[in-house]
Amino acid sequence: MGPAVTAEELEALARRHLWTHFTRLGAYQDRPLPVFTRGQGPRLYDVHGRSFLDGLASLFVVQAGHGRADLAEAGRRQAQELAYYPIWSAAHPAAARLAARLAAVAPGDLNRVFFTTGGSEAVESAWKLARAYFKEVGQPQRTKVVSRALAYHGTTMGALAVTGLPAIKSAFEPLVPGAVHAANTNRFRSDFEPEAVADDERFASACAAAIEDAIVAEGPETVAAVFLEPVQNTGGCFPPPPGYFAKVRDVCDRHGVLLVSDEVICGFGRLGAWFGAERYGFLPDMITFAKGVTSGYAALGGVVCRDFLAEPFLQGDASYAHGITFGGHPVSCAVALANLDVLQEEGLLTHVEEAEKGFAERLQSLRDLPVVGDVRGAGFFWALELVKDPDHPEIRFTPEERMALIRGQVAPKLFQRGLICRADDRVDPVVQLSPVLTFGDAELDEVEEILRAVLTEVRTS
Repeated sequence: MGPAVTAEELEALARRHLWTHFTRLGAYQDRPLPVFTRGQGPRLYDVHGRSFLDGLASLFVVQAGHGRADLAEAGRRQAQELAYYPIWSAAHPAAARLAARLAAVAPGDLNRVFFTTGGSEAVESAWKLARAYFKEVGQPQRTKVVSRALAYHGTTMGALAVTGLPAIKSAFEPLVPGAVHAANTNRFRSDFEPEAVADDERFASACAAAIEDAIVAEGPETVAAVFLEPVQNTGGCFPPPPGYFAKVRDVCDRHGVLLVSDEVICGFGRLGAWFGAERYGFLPDMITFAKGVTSGYAALGGVVCRDFLAEPFLQGDASYAHGITFGGHPVSCAVALANLDVLQEEGLLTHVEEAEKGFAERLQSLRDLPVVGDVRGAGFFWALELVKDPDHPEIRFTPEERMALIRGQVAPKLFQRGLICRADDRVDPVVQLSPVLTFGDAELDEVEEILRAVLTEVRTS
């Protein structure tokens, strides 16, 4: 370690040399860049020693909480024994054991695991696998994918094409061709008729029909896969209406299209189950995962696939010619195994399932504030959508007003009061909560109190 530096020196080093992700760098030229130095349980501490409640699990990641010696020790032991060897025509014990463990908790016959280092790579790998599979079975024209409007599926060029959020795509066009987007399950701002939106069955049918319409418009024989999050992230936690995924599964089966459940956020207890597919009772052909699989103590992602997808590659010289140097890293796999033990042995999935009702009630209580237009979510994954006029929620903020509201008021006020969450102005303004899974009544009460205090203060005009 080098010589000790002051908090101010660390902040200056970060501002000068660190290119922080998804950041307007100019915003920190004349003010400090937050520097976090440690975490413990549900809390983070910055370079000045200030405490923050981690209501975002640091980015939908830290399921089991911060500062866990057991997870750190699992990584240390593995690094001491075998720090690295690639899973290129080889294996190591941690990857083999973790693949078997993931297959055991995944639904149905999802038994084959392809490891990556993160979620964007997982989505990229799933699209490539879909293309490679169809080429092997004599349908090479199946190359396209369907996802939903506003859905975030990653930032690498293929995953970015799957992503349906225009705000992060335009700077990098032209994108990888072949991705199209259909309506999502946002009931609060749906383009479907109000009568259809109000009825679960009709809304589920309309949203599933939008997926089918996109497949048919492209030509079913050209579509390889549909990518869906169990609860859509971007736009503010859109849960599915009852029966939606069964209908989408039927659409995919009738058109010979693969169904990919993107569980980079929704997996490993975030919705009170190992995977969102389990919670919503559907069998995908692939599950993409990352984030919570290690609780952030190491970088890991991957794709869990049904057996039939591997079958063409078990014959002769066939190969899925794709690999990532650090995918399935021994240390990451060892940490993931220890993390899965924690989630199971400490009952964190059950805890989320049981605490969901109380969490929802606390957030729903904020509807009495004029700025809160909608509250939606599932498990430990919720959002508040903010509105300009509570009597006329159809009157939407302009982009400039969204920025002034979120970046000028909500985000800094929440941070000042010690709550880490996501205040997002890329579409209609939302505040998202995705807390560490160990949050109990005290932490959930604190979330409610801070949100109420901040949202009472903000002005929309």
